[in-house]
Amino acid sequence: MSPLPDWSYHTLFKPILQTLPPSFSREFIHRGMSLLSSSLIGRALIEFLGHMAPSKNPEKSLFGIPFLSTVGLSGKIDPKLSGLQAFQNLGFGFIEIGPVSIQGSSRQQELQIDPKQEQILGDPRFSIKLSTVKERLYSLTKKQVPLFIRVEGTFQEKIQICNELHPFSDGFILNCQNFNSADQYDFFRSKVRKPVILACTAEHINKLENYQPSGILLEDFPSPEGMIEALVTIKNTFGDDLPVITSGGIREPSDAVTLLENGASLVMLGFEYVFTGPGLPKRINEAYSNRFAKETAVVKGWFWYWLFGLSITIAGLIALFFSMTSIILPYDEFFLGMMRNDLLEFNPAILYFMAHDRMTLSGTMIAGGIIYMQLAKLGVRNGLHWARKAINIAGIIGFLGIFLFIGYGYFDWLHGLFWLMLLPLFILGYLKSKNATAAPTSNNLYNHRFWKWSLFGQLAFVLLGFALTIGGGVISVIGASSVFVPTDLTYLCLTPEMLNEFNERLIPVIAHDRAGFGSALLSVGLLVLMLALWGIREGERWVWWTFTIGAIPAFLSGLITHFIIGYTDFVHLLPAYIAVALYLVGVICTAPFLLKK
Repeated sequence: MSPLPDWSYHTLFKPILQTLPPSFSREFIHRGMSLLSSSLIGRALIEFLGHMAPSKNPEKSLFGIPFLSTVGLSGKIDPKLSGLQAFQNLGFGFIEIGPVSIQGSSRQQELQIDPKQEQILGDPRFSIKLSTVKERLYSLTKKQVPLFIRVEGTFQEKIQICNELHPFSDGFILNCQNFNSADQYDFFRSKVRKPVILACTAEHINKLENYQPSGILLEDFPSPEGMIEALVTIKNTFGDDLPVITSGGIREPSDAVTLLENGASLVMLGFEYVFTGPGLPKRINEAYSNRFAKETAVVKGWFWYWLFGLSITIAGLIALFFSMTSIILPYDEFFLGMMRNDLLEFNPAILYFMAHDRMTLSGTMIAGGIIYMQLAKLGVRNGLHWARKAINIAGIIGFLGIFLFIGYGYFDWLHGLFWLMLLPLFILGYLKSKNATAAPTSNNLYNHRFWKWSLFGQLAFVLLGFALTIGGGVISVIGASSVFVPTDLTYLCLTPEMLNEFNERLIPVIAHDRAGFGSALLSVGLLVLMLALWGIREGERWVWWTFTIGAIPAFLSGLITHFIIGYTDFVHLLPAYIAVALYLVGVICTAPFLLKK
């Protein structure tokens, strides 16, 4: 099971993993992701990619323990605990460990997968050795969620296991058939001094009438409907206060929501999780949170963020006007010590090249401004913390780009004035939007075809955002160092030495434009990436329109300009062609999902 977002798991990794031996692929992925999760940077990366933290709505307290999410992970998924470190960061509210026995199973567990029926068969007698469990639990960087440990063996062996694992466990799970009477169960619970949850199937529920269990775990039911009938029986027998956990039978969010609304206190994901994907706990948390009344937080800072985006859009339009007319401004001519006509007489391609840089910059600014305004009005205004986080990250990176403008010794006053105008708007937005802390909710309940298509569209948008971010970084570095790429010099039919000989201040002006474009592209790339990672949910129409409309100015200015000035080198434009292809795939594949009412 790969703890990666659904957009990468279903589209890239799942087809590959299904060609490998099941046990090998499981352990390979679990160990790799646990290694990543063991570091602060790795955990931050997992959170950045998946934004798994659940809403506060599903929070509840059971057995005297707080649960941040009602969704847990069955021990069947990770019987060797090789992925324990990673699964704590994937939106689960608790994790089952085991079964644990003194000696453990003497042979390796072999798994058989039936992809058509979406079933996994394993050795039901497999158990993990007590000493191995202790070693894995001691090695945890940090215990982040409650752990329930399933115990097997003789009566005395169970007591020994519970006593040795007592510091790590928040409760123990034992099969109800392990006890001959309610008195024996009470004696056992008094010995282990922790909640003892009885695991049972349909035929064993009625045998627990005389018991006073800490909780009941329902498992091995063929469908959620069977569990609902058992839940009704348990509530009638023990009352509404007894914690009841269900295990397995959850293939899509609707299954979990139905169980939770019909009496289940917590739900555990079984082997179905492998087929549905690692985003299932997040989808369940968001769908279940959608059943609660939404908090009506007034986030006043959204308007300042919106003005921030509007200012960038207007500045982009002004820059676009000048790039289509005079191209260079009076202060450029003053710095160069020559007029526009002097450049035209020497080599008209120089002016066209500068127009191409400035026009692509203006288109990128307009696109970024649109995304900022959309995130502010439709994200931050509604209290969504991810929208505020996206604005803050991209905005800070954009402001730091000011230092690139002086990398080659040219800093024009207009850029500095624009920077100073934007800064107070951003700061006010930041200070007045701190109460935007709401986690997103979702009405997506089913694994329908639109959801599956959207994963390919989301992958395309993620790749687009990642490509723009990398491209912006590369262009920024080039703008502050070598300035030109080989195709630039081919278009100009000049060398840097020839340009310096003509006017030693010309390259600093071009470098200033190039670094500015790179900084803007880096910031917009981050916006696209974060919007793709965190914003795609069923029915979020504004997200689709933000992608669709926001990208048009950047693509039009970037591509049309090249054809107007005759700079049509295929290698030079290939990244732009790829970006347009990713954009089209993203727009087409996510449309049915995001525009669904």
